[in-house]
Order: sequence, then C-alpha cells, then structure tokens
Amino acid sequence: MTYSPKLAAALSGATLRQLAHWRKAVPGREAVLVPEVSGERPILYSFRDVVALRTCVKLRNDASLQKIRRALDTLRGDLREADHLSSYKLVADESTIYLAEPDQAVDLVRRRAHVVLHEMVDVLRPFYRDGRHIPDLLRPREHVSVDPAVRGGMPVIQGTRVPYDEVAALLRDGVPAEKISDYFPSVTAMAARSAVDFADYVDSYDPPREPREAAAG
Repeated sequence: MTYSPKLAAALSGATLRQLAHWRKAVPGREAVLVPEVSGERPILYSFRDVVALRTCVKLRNDASLQKIRRALDTLRGDLREADHLSSYKLVADESTIYLAEPDQAVDLVRRRAHVVLHEMVDVLRPFYRDGRHIPDLLRPREHVSVDPAVRGGMPVIQGTRVPYDEVAALLRDGVPAEKISDYFPSVTAMAARSAVDFADYVDSYDPPREPREAAAG
C-alpha cells in the first residue's frame, strides 16, 4: 500500500504545501523527508513516511522548521543515525528538540545528552494542529482503521478488508447507509457513515481550486 500526498496529508496533519516543501533540500541542509516509495511524480508515501510526517507536524507545534532541519542534521550527520525517521522518538519544547532514547535524551539543537524529559508524546494518538483535529493514525474514525498488516495500511472498515473509499463512493452515489450491506455484507450502516465522514475529512486536504479565467470575448 502506498499513500498519495492527499491521503498522507490527511493522516499526518501536514498540508500539501508542507509536504512539497519538506521533500526539498535547502542550501546546506537535507530534505526533511523524501518519500521512500517515490519522490517523483507520482509522489507516493509509505506507512513509515506517514508516521514520520506526524512526528514533524507535532514538532512544528513547538519548533520552527529551521530548528527541525538543524535537529535532523545533527541526528543524521553528527550522530550518524541512518534509520528511517519513523524509527526515532523526537520531542520538542519551546527551546529545543530532543531525541528520546531508553537511557537518555539527546538535545539535538544544543547537542547535549542525558537530558531529563518530563513528557513523552505518542505520535500515533490524536492531536491538534492550527486548530484542526488530527485523528488517531490507527483509528482515524470509530469504524475506520489503519493497519500495515491489512491491505498494506490502506484505511479500511474496522474488522474487514473493505477500503473506506469504496464504501464512501457508494454513499456519495446515493446508496443509503442502511443498504450498504447489499454490497458489502460485513459493513454496517454506522460503519458506512464513518467511512464517508473520513472521506470528507481526507477531501478537505484537496488544494483550493483556482478560479477560472473569464472567457474571452
């Protein structure tokens, strides 16, 4: 399973503009995150990429992008950590960004070790970014789940292998939620409503349409 930029944005809380910006290197610094599936069109993210993106979005609540890039440079360059970004627990406060390890925390901005962290944040749990509620990654809606072992992480109806977007498409085409079991026997009406609610949320990440130019003449 791979994730389009729009679905990766919806599951991570990043905007499409942020994803595009984070894919690019800047003078003297590496890109924040290049999709491991495809960094060129069509852009495709992995499940690990989405987890890493959620980390970056949460860091942006307390740290500037410049500070995040500096911390990643320390992580990748000075500490020579080469694993996928999703493998690390990164935590920010108003002054710096830490790499949290079992026996210590390393200040990646001021480059100090053995720092005491008072709070750890689970990047998979729900959070808020710019007033928007970013759902739980593994349970973005009550009846919608994301499991890398089920369809590679495609959001599906909880307890099934039915993709949420196929159910949502039927409701949008006018099929009543109470009739969805005629098409997918394992999907309840409540689950169908959850699917279309999540689809609406995902679609809210569509870029705004530019107004058409007035026809000449």
